[in-house]
Amino acid sequence: LLVTPLVQLSEPGAAAAYLAGGSSTLPVNVLNWLEWAESCLRPSSMLGGDVLASALQHLEAAVSSGELDPVKLTLSEVFVFAGLLPLALRNQLPPLLAAFSAAVATAEAVKNAAATVEAALPLTPAADPANAISVALAAFDEDAATYRASRPRLPIPGRRNILITSALPYVNNVPHLGNIIGCVLSADCYARYCRARGHNCIYMCGTDEYGTATETKALEEGLTCQQICDKYHAIHAEIYRWFDIAFDRFGRTPTRAQTAIAQGIFKSLHDNGQLVQQEMQQLYSEAADKFLADRFVYGTCPKCGYDDARGDQCDGCGNLLNPTELINPRCKLTGTTPVLRSTRHVFLDLPQLSAALQDYITSTSTQGGWSANCVQLTNAWMRDGLKLRCITRDLKWGTPVPLEGYEDKVFYVWFDAPIGYVSITAGYTPDWEAWWMNPQDVELVQFMGKDNVPFHTVIFPATQIGTGQPWTMMKCISVTEYLNYEGGKFSKSRGTGVFGNQAQETGIPVEVWRYYLLANRPEQADTDFKWSDLAAKNNSELLANLGNFVNRALMFVAKFFDGVVPGATEAGLAEAEELGKIVGPKVKEYISTLERIKLKEGLRLVMSISADGNKFLQDTKPWVAVKEDKSKCATLVATSVGLVRLLAALMSPYMPSLSAKILTQLALPLESSIAITDELVAGSYRPQTLILAGHRIGTPGPLISQIADEQVEVLRARFGGSQAADEAAVAAASTSKPDAAAAAGGKRKAAAAAATGDTKAATDKKNPSGGQVDDAPIDVSRLDVRVGRILKAWRHPDADSLYVEEVDVGEEKPRQVVSGLVRFIPSAEELAGRRVVLLCNLKPAAMRGVQSQAMVLAATSPDGAKLELLEPPEGAPVGERVTWPGYGAEGRQPDEVLNPKKKIFETVQPDLSTDAECVATYKGAPFITSAGPIKVVSIVGAIIK
Repeated sequence: LLVTPLVQLSEPGAAAAYLAGGSSTLPVNVLNWLEWAESCLRPSSMLGGDVLASALQHLEAAVSSGELDPVKLTLSEVFVFAGLLPLALRNQLPPLLAAFSAAVATAEAVKNAAATVEAALPLTPAADPANAISVALAAFDEDAATYRASRPRLPIPGRRNILITSALPYVNNVPHLGNIIGCVLSADCYARYCRARGHNCIYMCGTDEYGTATETKALEEGLTCQQICDKYHAIHAEIYRWFDIAFDRFGRTPTRAQTAIAQGIFKSLHDNGQLVQQEMQQLYSEAADKFLADRFVYGTCPKCGYDDARGDQCDGCGNLLNPTELINPRCKLTGTTPVLRSTRHVFLDLPQLSAALQDYITSTSTQGGWSANCVQLTNAWMRDGLKLRCITRDLKWGTPVPLEGYEDKVFYVWFDAPIGYVSITAGYTPDWEAWWMNPQDVELVQFMGKDNVPFHTVIFPATQIGTGQPWTMMKCISVTEYLNYEGGKFSKSRGTGVFGNQAQETGIPVEVWRYYLLANRPEQADTDFKWSDLAAKNNSELLANLGNFVNRALMFVAKFFDGVVPGATEAGLAEAEELGKIVGPKVKEYISTLERIKLKEGLRLVMSISADGNKFLQDTKPWVAVKEDKSKCATLVATSVGLVRLLAALMSPYMPSLSAKILTQLALPLESSIAITDELVAGSYRPQTLILAGHRIGTPGPLISQIADEQVEVLRARFGGSQAADEAAVAAASTSKPDAAAAAGGKRKAAAAAATGDTKAATDKKNPSGGQVDDAPIDVSRLDVRVGRILKAWRHPDADSLYVEEVDVGEEKPRQVVSGLVRFIPSAEELAGRRVVLLCNLKPAAMRGVQSQAMVLAATSPDGAKLELLEPPEGAPVGERVTWPGYGAEGRQPDEVLNPKKKIFETVQPDLSTDAECVATYKGAPFITSAGPIKVVSIVGAIIK
């Protein structure tokens, strides 16, 4: 409300009081409600969480008792309505208060007063009715952000206080998908879960802006270091905003707080005798007239021979290096060969701190449940023996070293960077020590990629121990391996891979990106981003499972009960409670899993509960019950819509935007509905009780859109595809015959085949050695089925139901196969040495991040309860190709690779079965080897696949 050109009232209560003639003219009871709305309701609506829930409960009591009554409208009701307005506009009010707000808004006196005000006073510049709501909400959000920043959370004695950090991204680049899942997205998911569970937590992150990397980037772009930092900090912040990363603070390292805290830590180490000054030989560029920091030197790695290793670390083998170790070192600034000169630096005395550090690692890694990869990396450092660690550098861009004689040096970035967590917290609250000097009340949980582990488990803890101060030290650490891209690495220079600022440009919603990255999170081994896998997860999991269930459940409410949630009755109660017996334990497992930071498994449980909902609908058929027994239908629908409400809460840490869309369709308030309370967990055993009978939902609608094959191809081409295939295409184009070169240049399938040495697959499809042509008759002769032997088998690192097997199929190298056999063959040892039958010409595919190059054929009983592997006769040699009498008699060879678009195996498979003698057959023709037919042990009439 513009009162004058210089006075604008954006707080609704203040605007209402102004229009009422000022607070001094108000009766005492009205004044009390105005003061409560200003001092309690308004702030709590900005903070959310428990404080908002408490304020809304107070209002519900006042409305229920009649103390606030929209029928007997006074200024008290108007002031409260004004305070509730932002929540009402977002459908975030409980039903009683939503009805209260609607009644006040539509009261004749309020409409008349609004018309009078509109005619008499200038409104805000964007008062166009089409924009009024969005402008009002934007103003509220801005006020709320400012208010929250002024009221940071502090640890609360007796509560779980969790300090969450994610590795500070370097400010010299644009983060790609691997960077995003490796730190900020994983930490955000956990932080959202902690908030939903009512834990008192804060999530701190920011850009790491000091060091050689920044100076190098500034030189490349012709900017100052400050300009580079400003540019890339803004890019990072915008990318994380689009990915719905909810930091409590996203800060920066070049601050006064960083300087004060880092220098304070240095002085404590110095005073405690934990630092050593030594002369050292360092590479010096005579051409540039300066000592060269690690990253200003590159050369050949002495350990693996990689010829473009940096002076601090080799990207080829991952080993940490000193610049003087490089073979044939060169100056990055001038390209000249540097010389060795003597210079003086400060070292952290890690050997002196080793015993205390080992005690910390031993106890905390067990208590905090450190992942196996983290423990392995840390123990390797400790086992090899700690050495003095240089913590100063000859640079200008960094935190100055507060020691005489070191005026031209700064702290080494990996001494300085972890302190950034502390200084960014100091930017969040001046009482930062309440979080960082409070080990008895605060848990520190950190997220990062595996390359950052030693700095967080060895160097920074040693630094903290060396100060002798009561630091909050890391308890839990969640470490990821690498996310690769279509079989290769992300490369900005080659345009390969999706970078954070490009994800939005694809048109794929943020919830799909978050789902895919978290479902494919490389927790125990490297995983691979594939466009086909992204589309498959979107279409078969988000759309066909989750989106389908939510839409069906809500449509039943709208169609059968006029949009009002029915009350459960005795009819159908048995089915509802049976569902609760399935879902309730999974919700408890979800809580346990997320507490242990097993994010992938938590998401799997969410989707499993959604699948339970779909099965419930299929089994109980509400669309039939509505015609035969409306009361039973009411229970079934109440149960399914209650499960939707449960899913909205459980998925919120993973896909907050999708959760918000579902809650909008449910017409439930966001803040309270995403809380994963003990009451919600208990209610999961009785899902029919999770939404009150009589609640009117919003308008159901589609939540997820399908990603078409054509869109996948366009995106894969746009973002570079497989580097191996790209390189193979170039090689094929320069060495193959003209027609093969054209195929290699134009078709990724041929290029990929060339990359693996499969020259047959790289040749033209009309070449007889290239296998069957696509337009041949579709029958079993197009399948390349062979006798094989499993050499070894182990559990899939990211899927409990899958094995990974190494199988000899008579080729030069064994094939890797992923099979869903765990349910029927509980021990991997039972598979080793077994002779099996495999389909060998399926297109290789990633199954939960591990490539599978064939398929073990098995026979399943019609009810799915029993499975037996197809067994070749003893005399059949490994690698022998299986035949079928009457098929392939014309000498046709199997396809080299089955074309997925032709769905050849899908067409043939329904005719694969076992006969009365347990012989595997295709349309009655037996699977034949030179030693006789292939059989199973006991299943007659089995389905083979």
